[in-house]
Amino acid sequence: MDATSTTPNTRVARALSARDTSVRLQAALAVGSNPDPELVETLVERCAVEPDFFVRDMLTWALIRLPPETTLPRILRELDSERTQARSQALHLLSKIGDGSTWAWITRDMLHDANDQVARTAWRVAVMLVPEDEKRELAGELVRQLGRGDRDVRLSLSRALVDLGEVIAPALAQAAEHADPAVAAHARATEALRQDPEAGFDAAVEEAERVNTLGPERAAAAARAAAAVDTEPSESGGASETNRAAGSSEADRPSEPVGATGASEDTGAARC
Repeated sequence: MDATSTTPNTRVARALSARDTSVRLQAALAVGSNPDPELVETLVERCAVEPDFFVRDMLTWALIRLPPETTLPRILRELDSERTQARSQALHLLSKIGDGSTWAWITRDMLHDANDQVARTAWRVAVMLVPEDEKRELAGELVRQLGRGDRDVRLSLSRALVDLGEVIAPALAQAAEHADPAVAAHARATEALRQDPEAGFDAAVEEAERVNTLGPERAAAAARAAAAVDTEPSESGGASETNRAAGSSEADRPSEPVGATGASEDTGAARC
């Protein structure tokens, strides 16, 4: 038998590529518990192809346990990989290491990557690493992505923009007047989140679309009218206008079950 086939690095590589997910997870845990710079190449290569989220997370942990001067040069090479998962994982590692000197590695191509997962990760790490004096330029690049992708992609972009702070306000105001209604609605929803970070994203999008359809003044008037109907007291002492018109009171009949009116529900989700 070839002696090289039984070296520790070879055994680790075999364990990390085992068919059984639990074996791969335990192998990554073992490597992270005993950091060895000689395993950087093995760990980075496995990150690029590992299909299981939890194993990838453990591989990331194992890599950040190593000295940054050992891992960063290898990560830099991975940023140019043709494999989308390799690029995404390399960017994720940069966010975990948090070395400000790597800001220069985040290119416009990464921020506009055709793969949504790569782009989302690039947005997150860029916002984390950007120097104060370059935030406005980064905001301009991110605003160009408004209207992109599905709900999760748009939520990720909105959160990245909000994390940049006040600097995004002018760019969002301009984008809110964009000819593309999807871009305009996304810009208005992002501004709503900036004003009230606790607001649900779906509710902000619905309100933004309503403003796009009705215009700011008519949308505000409609909201005031709806609020007035909901809160206006009845002549008989407390029933709403809606109940008066129906000719019934709370004492006469059971209330409608929750959801019977078909009102939409805010379902804001957490970041990627």
